Formats: sequence, C-alpha cells, structure tokens
Amino acid sequence: MTTKTVSLDEEAYRLLKAHKREGESFSDVVKRIVDEQSWTEVAGVLSKSEARELESLVRAGRDGSTERRN
Repeated sequence: MTTKTVSLDEEAYRLLKAHKREGESFSDVVKRIVDEQSWTEVAGVLSKSEARELESLVRAGRDGSTERRN
C-alpha cells in the first residue's frame, strides 16, 4: 500500500495521539475518527415518535441481553 506524508502542527499531533488506541496506527486513528458520526450531525433526523420508538427498542434489547447473561 502506498503512503502519503502529512504535516501536523504540535497541537494537532498531540490531539491525534490522544485518540490513538493500543495497537492502532495513526492511519487507523484518522480513519476511525473520520468515520464516526457526531450525534449533533444526526440530531433532528428522527421525529419525536420515531425517537421514542427507537429508544424503546434499544431498551428492550438491553433488557433482553441482561436476561441472557443471568
């Protein structure tokens, strides 16, 4: 795989390094961070009733997984 050199100032490097997980390369960190969607980016996508329904489904799933563990 080919690589590219990217220059970062000290602050950007420090911030990127702070997000780095054990065993991750800096390329992995950049890909993970860029791929993550912020909740603020998707806020307002669901109607209130859709949001309530989704919340109920998530809770039911969590309750079911708790029961399976016990």
